[in-house]
Amino acid sequence: VDDNWPRFLETWRPLVDFAAEHSVRIGIENCPMSFTEDEWPGGKNLATSPAIWRRMFEEIDSPHFGLNFDPSHFVWQHMDYVKPLGEFRNKLFHIHAKDARIDQDQLDQVGSLAYPNLYHTPKLPGLGDVDWGRFFSALTDAGYDGPVCVEVEDRAYEGSLEARKPSLIQSINFLRNYIA
Repeated sequence: VDDNWPRFLETWRPLVDFAAEHSVRIGIENCPMSFTEDEWPGGKNLATSPAIWRRMFEEIDSPHFGLNFDPSHFVWQHMDYVKPLGEFRNKLFHIHAKDARIDQDQLDQVGSLAYPNLYHTPKLPGLGDVDWGRFFSALTDAGYDGPVCVEVEDRAYEGSLEARKPSLIQSINFLRNYIA
């Protein structure tokens, strides 16, 4: 993190200034982008944890700079995906409704330092390890009323656009329990 920090600031300060000039907001997703050796777009994401977010938002203090929060990324990192919602309530710009399932048997074989694609699977909301009642309760308590977007990465539905359509219907039916 420290080695990349000057480059982070050099890159993001002008982008956030540009966003402010155009009255738009930038939300960085909390995805480490480290599932395999050859992640697209050829880099990793620095904005992966509350400790880094604190530093990020302290050094680039702007209402135009925040988070696109996806709870599934904290599941496979074995982190609490609810606790940060209160602290970063003013930085929550967008929410991804995506779940993740940990394959404990596989994790026991490869360990948590292995590439995450070896022990976790992205799933539709409600089909993984996220406790959506707890998650949406914390979002409500934090005062979040912004967009929630289903991110379809469930392998059972990725084959074609036709395969993804039912996944959206299934996700909407599940999420109706928590959002209008």
